[in-house]
Amino acid sequence: MKLTFLGTGTSFGVPVIGCDCGVCTSPDPRDRRTRHGSLLSMDDGRNVLIDTPPELRLQLLRARVERVDAVWFTHVHADHLHGIDDLRIFSLRSRRSMPAYCSDASRTVLERRFDYVFNPTTEPEAGTCRPEVRLRTLRPGHPEAVAGRRFLPLAVPHGRQQVFGFRVGRLGYITDAKILPPETLVGLRGVQTLVLNALWWGNPHPNHFNVEEAVAAAETVGAERTFLVHLSHRVGHEDLVRRLPVGVAPAYDGLTIEIPADRGDPQAQEVSA
Repeated sequence: MKLTFLGTGTSFGVPVIGCDCGVCTSPDPRDRRTRHGSLLSMDDGRNVLIDTPPELRLQLLRARVERVDAVWFTHVHADHLHGIDDLRIFSLRSRRSMPAYCSDASRTVLERRFDYVFNPTTEPEAGTCRPEVRLRTLRPGHPEAVAGRRFLPLAVPHGRQQVFGFRVGRLGYITDAKILPPETLVGLRGVQTLVLNALWWGNPHPNHFNVEEAVAAAETVGAERTFLVHLSHRVGHEDLVRRLPVGVAPAYDGLTIEIPADRGDPQAQEVSA
């Protein structure tokens, strides 16, 4: 598998509008962070999109993505969701609906907020189209077949919402977390690559890891390598590279990493989608 980080910024993105701080004005392209999204590419060519941020079209163009087979919605905050209309091109070309996976609470919000997508009685006007997406509800700790792979939904608290990360094979993916509950730590046991959110150094946030908390969580999980996402303009890429411990690194928009296969791991088994 391959994981491409499409967007690694917070809800404000980087640069932040009207800000002239050192990171927002940095010439380093790795300091330009769009809103959160990733693409998990399977060995058979199928792609799973993680979230649909507002910059989704630009992210997919930059990564030269021509195919999306499924979507995993972590939660329904706008920075993770409001590019959903850019899924239209995939259902238009494939002439079939796309499965999208989310929690039961997220499904309620999706169906209300995007009635034109999910209400089966709503027909597009003549000459127009809409994303053809069918929702599938997840339960924490109950594996789900997604694009031919076994995904284990992992729940983490995020303010008033519950965010659904996942484990697939030796990859653990968690965003917008403040803590990793015991059952989620069990689900992450043995991962080789971990993705975690981290806003900034110091100044704890009520709903997100800061960098120190993310590093401590990564140490608890014990993955060989951890990549930090959901980074704010208070942290520059090069500074993070210098200060982070061995095995922890900042991700950046456009970074692609290989996820090694481990056929001895039951989490890595292929399943019927």
